[in-house]
Amino acid sequence: MAERLTVHDRHQRPIYDIVLEPDFGRLKDEVISLGTASKKLCIVSDSNVAGLYGQEVLEILSGCSRETVLFVFPAGEEHKNLDTVKNLYEFLIQNKFERGDMLVALGGGVTGDLCGFAAATYLRGISFIQIPTTLLSQVDSSIGGKTGVDFDSYKNMVGAFHMPRLVYTNLSTLRTLDNEQFASGMGEVLKHGLIKNRDYYNWLASHADSINARNLDDCEKMILESNRIKRDVVEKDPKEQGERALLNFGHTLGHAIEKLKDFTLLHGHCVALGCVAACSISVRRGCLTESDIVGFCQTLEKYQLPISTSGLVIEDVIDATKHDKKMDGGTIKFILLKSLGEAYIDRSVTEEEMRLGLEAIIR
Repeated sequence: MAERLTVHDRHQRPIYDIVLEPDFGRLKDEVISLGTASKKLCIVSDSNVAGLYGQEVLEILSGCSRETVLFVFPAGEEHKNLDTVKNLYEFLIQNKFERGDMLVALGGGVTGDLCGFAAATYLRGISFIQIPTTLLSQVDSSIGGKTGVDFDSYKNMVGAFHMPRLVYTNLSTLRTLDNEQFASGMGEVLKHGLIKNRDYYNWLASHADSINARNLDDCEKMILESNRIKRDVVEKDPKEQGERALLNFGHTLGHAIEKLKDFTLLHGHCVALGCVAACSISVRRGCLTESDIVGFCQTLEKYQLPISTSGLVIEDVIDATKHDKKMDGGTIKFILLKSLGEAYIDRSVTEEEMRLGLEAIIR
């Protein structure tokens, strides 16, 4: 159980590796290979993950560097903001971090995004490493160099593209996730199958029992294929000028729902709802069949993901999409499906189509 993918730039030059391992056994060697012996390292982690893995990773990385320190911030999406970044800047300044030093994001998507943004902006940019510990971060947010924080109620409104030097996934961390967090990651995993690989999507539908049981062999196959899909898209379009937008399938309405629910629904659950709505629009356009969407909803339920929600006003959701960072020239780049496993970018989705799509999920 050990896999490696390399992410390249548009000229096919290697940028960083994605390493899948069963534990932290190879972390020291992977980090040393980046030339860290004379550097300072700052591990950035939230209060939940630091309690599980902070000390272990601190001890490992202390053998890789001149000095290693740990910065811990309170867990929760509500702390993914500029105030926390400011606190991290102050910590780095007090510990005399220089441009040649490095940050290490240990945790889920909130930690990876926040740490990456701090790395992109501290001293005009320093290197960082991703050690994702949630399924969602392992399959999605740790890969591709998107970093950012929330601004007031606007998700990821402030950010930068900044590629990591390494992504190190310890598969055994999946076993410390609660079922809700694991399901949230599956929202992004299923999205990958829907937009790029029908056979993968069908495999996910038929292996729900073993994946939900955290069978690490099947989880490794799943994470590897999701990593490969995201890697291939990001390599072609690193800064979302074109095809990378396909990865936003389910996100236009999903982000609006997430915001209006005041982040009480996890990201992957909101993405799942957004995918159902987008599939509903695709059905109305004659691209998907009713049986396609019924099968998708059944698969979501296998993974304990929602297919409907309540307490929202449809017009409020539509209005919230107009404040999304994916707006382009006053229009929304909406992602729809031509078929299961094949997505496309559409700029002609009307408010009425969004309304009908939302009627499929808002009760």
